[in-house]
Amino acid sequence: GSSSICYTVCSKLSWSHNRLIMRVDDPKARDYYLAEGAAQQWSVRQLERNIQTHSFQRLLSSQGSEAEGNTVHGNTLGDFIKDPYVLEFLQLPETTQLKESRLEQAIIDELQKFLLELGKGFSFVARQMRISTETSHFFMDLVFYNYLLKCFVIIDLKTGTLSHQDIGQMDMYVRMFDDLKRGEDDNPTIGIILCDSKDETVVKYSVIQGSQQLFASKYRRILPTEDELVAEIEREKRLIEGAHDTTGNGGN
Repeated sequence: GSSSICYTVCSKLSWSHNRLIMRVDDPKARDYYLAEGAAQQWSVRQLERNIQTHSFQRLLSSQGSEAEGNTVHGNTLGDFIKDPYVLEFLQLPETTQLKESRLEQAIIDELQKFLLELGKGFSFVARQMRISTETSHFFMDLVFYNYLLKCFVIIDLKTGTLSHQDIGQMDMYVRMFDDLKRGEDDNPTIGIILCDSKDETVVKYSVIQGSQQLFASKYRRILPTEDELVAEIEREKRLIEGAHDTTGNGGN
């Protein structure tokens, strides 16, 4: 029955995911976030953002009259949970947000692969690593340790135009990481902000006060340049968009 399906999907998500979903009042919306969260492997941060921006309600409203009552293309909303590949199965138009979410995941996948294949001392530590203070939780998209530089490298991917707030947030992440994770023998943590907007991709290193000299003299020789990272992201975006266009045209 539906309860066993719910249990199966719930068990695929972390406690943090389930706790966020339990706070959603609308049971149909809860079903949707459970199914999509498991199927798309949303991070806690992605799930939270999708709930806060009401992606379920926007998905429904994008269907117009076809979404009247409790049906979408003849399927009850309860069916969302029975088939997690909602968008493909129901042939619903992808919302901009879901496209962005998938693009983000693909870029992060590619960056992880790119840095590990560089052969310059990068070893993978975590994705969506949680750093907690007494009052808040923060999630780092990608964390590496570079054993040639003896330092952690944290990467945060942003969509939209790079803002001073984004830079300030990354500087805060770097300081927090140094305080909470850096060992006695480790060099200062370095942050990389990747900002992907429609018009351009911007990459910026976050080097906190006092580490600039070390960054210029030592880190620069090992770390990829901003241009190299931009080129890698742009290449991945072209591949994704090309694949998406091919899929879209194939259905006509």
